[in-house]
Amino acid sequence: MKIVAKKKLWKYLFWLGPFLIVVGLTVGLVSEQWGLIPLVFLITGTAIAGLGIIWQSYETNWWKRRSTQAGTNALVATLAVLAILGLINFLGTRYHLRSDLTESQLFTLAPQSRELVSVLPQPVKVWVFDINQNPQDRELLENYQRQSSKFKYEYIDPQARPGLAEKFGVKDYGEVYLESGDKRQLVQTVNQNERLSEIRLTSRLQQLTNSTTAKVYLLQGHGERQLSPGKDAISQAVQGLGDKNFTTSPLNLGETSKVPQDASVVIVAGPKRGLFEGEVKALQEYLNRGGNLLLMIDPNTDPKLNSLLQEWGVRLDNRLAVDVSGESVVGLGPAAPLVTEYGQHPITKDFGNGNSFYPIARPLEITSVPGVQATPLLRTKPYPNSWAESDLQSEKLEFNADKDLKGPLTLGVALTRKQTPKSASTPQPTPKPSPLPSPTTQRKAPPASPASPAPSTPTPSPTPSSQTATESRLVVLGNSDFATDGLFQQQLNGDVFLNSVTWLSQQDQQPLSIRPKEPKNRRITLTTTQGNLLILSSLLLLPLIGFAIAVIIWWKRR
Repeated sequence: MKIVAKKKLWKYLFWLGPFLIVVGLTVGLVSEQWGLIPLVFLITGTAIAGLGIIWQSYETNWWKRRSTQAGTNALVATLAVLAILGLINFLGTRYHLRSDLTESQLFTLAPQSRELVSVLPQPVKVWVFDINQNPQDRELLENYQRQSSKFKYEYIDPQARPGLAEKFGVKDYGEVYLESGDKRQLVQTVNQNERLSEIRLTSRLQQLTNSTTAKVYLLQGHGERQLSPGKDAISQAVQGLGDKNFTTSPLNLGETSKVPQDASVVIVAGPKRGLFEGEVKALQEYLNRGGNLLLMIDPNTDPKLNSLLQEWGVRLDNRLAVDVSGESVVGLGPAAPLVTEYGQHPITKDFGNGNSFYPIARPLEITSVPGVQATPLLRTKPYPNSWAESDLQSEKLEFNADKDLKGPLTLGVALTRKQTPKSASTPQPTPKPSPLPSPTTQRKAPPASPASPAPSTPTPSPTPSSQTATESRLVVLGNSDFATDGLFQQQLNGDVFLNSVTWLSQQDQQPLSIRPKEPKNRRITLTTTQGNLLILSSLLLLPLIGFAIAVIIWWKRR
């Protein structure tokens, strides 16, 4: 009897183990401090419970039972499966493995994009200012994010965070911006008809992360606008260029006689005196080698640039642009035309019907020239609201049908011209009586320079060749006052100037050749007869064949 009582006593003592474990857990959770006291309870309770299990299994031969072995095997197998699933989940979150089975790799980034993102020198973030998160756009952004931990993206509701939207200058839903450090750049505006483009995103990403900055030279020496703060200066415009990551420097062609090789854009802002012939030739040579030039020419001035402008089909009208429609609004009189009509061009594409004004401006006359593509940028309202006034001395501006020109008037134009390495290195031919020598004529001229390549058959028309063609760009504005301090920040005046320089710097050109991916069209177009035949065969013939086979099998087994 005593032996039985001792066994029962030991059995009850082993229940002290779970009790001590519960006490230890309770003390630790309540105090939120796992110090010495809860650890002592936990260790003691675990040791007693373990001894109890061992003693019980020894007394009852629990481990030798078939049920115990089967249960243990099931428990070990369950734990092994859970461990394997946990390991797979861990590896899946740490290492991404995706397979794009589409034939044209629609859901895979181009090699250029992957290489660019994988070597990002600093963190980059894409801000999508939109309420709706398009799955296709998110998939593209996630593909970029998988390439590097430095690439992030975020969707923002402009109304929920107006401060951030104002910081980026957001104008509409769907605008996508890139940000890296203190640099920001608009990628594109997405909508239902236009989704986020890998081509544009990679191109803007390369421009934003490029350590080199575009160099802009401002011509000096002929009474041009002053670059430092002062009366009628353009210091705010120069500061605006610096904010857009341009580097600006003055340029005196009378000293250098040649435009520097690193010049992305050359600006001639309101010269009051004419340029020397050598300076004009230097600007022509700069354009011929793929340069970009911004001319802002005021009335009552002759910068002696007619020979250069003739090659591009532009003539400076000596009359004064008059606009009486905005006289009471602008407050600068009829000699400050108010422009609300803009051409379809990257410089003015976001202007809508916004206002810009140009005090004391001259009209431009555009003539078609082979090889030159011209797009009017700024147009005044039609007559009788605007006209070109020939009598510049009269205090009372009135339209004279014999001398004046009816509106609308063109106050700004953007021009492009393709240049090949051969044409860029070949000097200009001797001037001929023709007032407008065309670039096509220059290309047909025989080589006259030792630097020219060996004689070859010239191409009479701009067809693809083995030589890479570059593009020259020219913007001509019949006014420079709009960009002066005080007026630069008014309405769209500053945008006209900054957008012109940005376009001239050719930052909108695609630096990487990424072909758009399109799914192959594998649709089968059936005629009415073919469609009826398909319906007949699938709904009638095939079921009858199956039924006939079943009857034959049944008949043979009968």
